Amino acid sequence: MSELTDLTAVQLVDGYRKGEFSPVDAVRAVLRRAEEVQPAVNAFVRIEPETALEQAEASAGRWLRGEPRGLVDGVPVSVKDLLLMRGGPTLRGSRTIRPQGVWDEDAPSVARLREHGAVFTGRTTTPEFGWKAVTDSPQSGITRNPYDTSRTSGGSSGGSAAAVAAGAGPLSLGTDGGGSVRIPAAFCGIFGLKPTYGRVPLYPASPFGTLAHVGPMTRDAADAALMMDVITGPDARDWSQLPPTAGDFRARLGEGVRGLRVAYSPSLGGQVAVRPAVAAAVRRAVECLAAQGAYVEEADPDFPEPVDAFQTLWFSGAARVVQHMSPAQRELLDPGLREVCAQAARYSALDYLAAVDVRMDLGRRMGRFHETHDLLVTPTLPITAFEAGAEVPKGSGHRRWTGWAPFTYPFNLTQQPAATVPCGVDGDGLPIGVQIVGARHADTVVLRAAHALYEAGGGGIAPPRLP
Repeated sequence: MSELTDLTAVQLVDGYRKGEFSPVDAVRAVLRRAEEVQPAVNAFVRIEPETALEQAEASAGRWLRGEPRGLVDGVPVSVKDLLLMRGGPTLRGSRTIRPQGVWDEDAPSVARLREHGAVFTGRTTTPEFGWKAVTDSPQSGITRNPYDTSRTSGGSSGGSAAAVAAGAGPLSLGTDGGGSVRIPAAFCGIFGLKPTYGRVPLYPASPFGTLAHVGPMTRDAADAALMMDVITGPDARDWSQLPPTAGDFRARLGEGVRGLRVAYSPSLGGQVAVRPAVAAAVRRAVECLAAQGAYVEEADPDFPEPVDAFQTLWFSGAARVVQHMSPAQRELLDPGLREVCAQAARYSALDYLAAVDVRMDLGRRMGRFHETHDLLVTPTLPITAFEAGAEVPKGSGHRRWTGWAPFTYPFNLTQQPAATVPCGVDGDGLPIGVQIVGARHADTVVLRAAHALYEAGGGGIAPPRLP
């Protein structure tokens, strides 16, 4: 039943309901696919067949009785190895974490999925502590792009993106502190959503503070809406969570984009050099939105490049992660992580507060922007996937990953919802993503626009050709 690996979560649940196949069938197919692609892409830290099949058997029994536990009962899900999941260690891509010990707590999003009957197939790779936008680490090595294994999967949720793209499960949980859901989703040709901050509860609190979001990584927007209806459930451990939404995300998915005011910014006002193939694919996606009744105009948000402020906040978070470590432990770290921590050690409290001021001003500017525009559409990235194992493209002149990801991290500073939709490929067959950004709390509008692209044929690309 290898074709089961091609189905979305929505299609799997429909098949379970109709008795066309069982969760055991689907989970076996996904586990087999995960084992097949793992040598080529290295998407998983651990694949857990015994536990997954036990969960699938229990789910199959519930479906036979007509008593599914929840919205994703029996659906295979992988989890980025930054999020706690009881029953095994969360290593965070680091050799400094000992796998021994008590691992008996789920992160909120994991707990909600478990309550709804999801089947957990494995833990996906991450760079060390999720610090950069490509996925390689001292603990798990290099994760590669299913479309071209010489290229990066992106990061920091690169294992999740590669797993979904390669057919090793339709759903994965990722985290996004500066683009870490959207960047690998764009590089690997899948859908990724960074919800409004606080919409998905998070525990433990991220050392990167309120930059860090949890979000779905899926085959399409409909699967993401389904997943959001599960993982947005409340959790008392997160004091910064938002109140429950009115209704559910799936209910409004089909409302389309007619009448929405869409600002198309191809280069953030000339601040970003975008490759021609990327620019052309994104423009076609924008034209698709216009053809469905959206009011589209070229308009740029009015903000200066916030990279210095973002790096001050981000690198300070990284320094906080390693603050307690001994010199011997620090020698085990990714050399790039050591560098940014050393840079952060030179920041003062006033430097940090100045970065907060920039963030607050950026939020004000985007709030005003969304008074006249429902959505902002940009390229997700100005480039396609580059060589695996490097933080920046060869010859780019960039020092850090922020240099080639200027469209993503500003909207972590502002805590806005932002999604990436695959909208084409370049001349090398590498995926291109279009980014859809909404006002804070407008997650449903972002999902509606993304779904409209899929429905109209302006979203989605052919799957990669792996063994």
